[in-house]
Amino acid sequence: MGSVDTKAAEGGRQPRISEGREKVDFKMITFSVGGKEYGIDIMKVKEISKIDRYTYVPNGSPFLRGVYNLRGDIIPIIDLRTMFHLSVKPPERGKSENVIILTTEEQVMGIIVDTIDKVVGIASERIKPPHPLFNDINIQYLSGVVELGDFLYIVLDVDRIFSVQEKAAKPIEAALDENEAPSVAGAGASPAEEDESDVELGFITETLAAFKGFSVTPLNLVWVKGRLSEWRELRSSAGLPVQLSKAEEADDFLESFFSPYTAEFWDDEYAKKVEALLPEVSAGAVSAWNPGCGKGYETYSVAAILLRHYAKKRVKVWANDNDLLGISMAPTLSFHEEGVPKSIKALASKGRNGYTFKQEIKDSILFEYHDIVHPNPFPDVDVIVARDILSFFNSSNQASLIGLFRAKLRPGGLLLIGQNERFEDHAWHEVQKGELTGYIRLPDGESEDSPKRSEVK
Repeated sequence: MGSVDTKAAEGGRQPRISEGREKVDFKMITFSVGGKEYGIDIMKVKEISKIDRYTYVPNGSPFLRGVYNLRGDIIPIIDLRTMFHLSVKPPERGKSENVIILTTEEQVMGIIVDTIDKVVGIASERIKPPHPLFNDINIQYLSGVVELGDFLYIVLDVDRIFSVQEKAAKPIEAALDENEAPSVAGAGASPAEEDESDVELGFITETLAAFKGFSVTPLNLVWVKGRLSEWRELRSSAGLPVQLSKAEEADDFLESFFSPYTAEFWDDEYAKKVEALLPEVSAGAVSAWNPGCGKGYETYSVAAILLRHYAKKRVKVWANDNDLLGISMAPTLSFHEEGVPKSIKALASKGRNGYTFKQEIKDSILFEYHDIVHPNPFPDVDVIVARDILSFFNSSNQASLIGLFRAKLRPGGLLLIGQNERFEDHAWHEVQKGELTGYIRLPDGESEDSPKRSEVK
């Protein structure tokens, strides 16, 4: 490693600023991560370095790249890009990475960043409180933001981010975007048991986000807690640690999260439960939106239900997904007879290479490559089927998407989300059919004082 004094960073990019006679009482090292500019109090920076090898730590957090021998001191090396849930290319063997060595209240550590820019001196009064839109990390871990010429710097509070006392709580708070971490221990649990449970939930929260993009939030927290209890017993009996160390283990943890018949045709019993929740539609046409449609199995199931239930009406289903390969194959989906429900088979014709759908149902569906977070140009709809997809967005986007669903859904329309996803919003009325839960969009200006569940007969 070739270490240099922090003054060497002054050769980086130069923001165009004119400080005049401004009192400079705060200096920071500036750097970039994932296309955004950050700063750290220079008093927390020990040195900046280039490091090309680390010692791997088994079962460590996904953002822990490893440990490094810094002139006799063994220090952890944190990949700040992974900690902020940004996509990171695998490091090239033998290629040095930019590392800032920090001294926090607790220890010395290194953080890997994209580029290290320069030392900037400013008046501390120019640092403004962070806006909630800066949601890469919880705003309580930011000292503030400061605009200098062409750059807007996000100033990190490294003592709060890396404090040993808050390591267990931080991932939970970041995922939930709330001020307090949820209680995950059972009633009557001792403080030691609560601490251990918090740590485990913290590990699970962080690794699910890193490996699968799954955000633990109030939307799915009940399921995550229950699954963690099961997971703890399974791993203990196998002599394995609770934390997830690779993507395959994250897949195993999430296996029971997904709704019935994911990536399959819905069977007739499940289809009847969905049909029982469908709204009354007085117009001559009924429409639905199916974001996250994948290869189309769910979409054809939804279209089959609508064609049957609204037999005398025109049916239109907008189906979107950002999986280009899957969405391109969906319009010509073919299948074999084995295990296919009767309601689906009735809408298909048998050929030499299996079954393909009749033109009637094909004409009712429009498959499009589209990302749900981008503007949706189609008209308002009567039904939205968005099973399980909300949990793969952060808490801010989850709230925005629920608002988008309300904006796109006509009053009285039905929203279906994942079997293990729940939200409470007085603008929606929750209804159930067995284990199936739906949400009815209330008319504008109407709300329920306390959301209630209605059982559909």
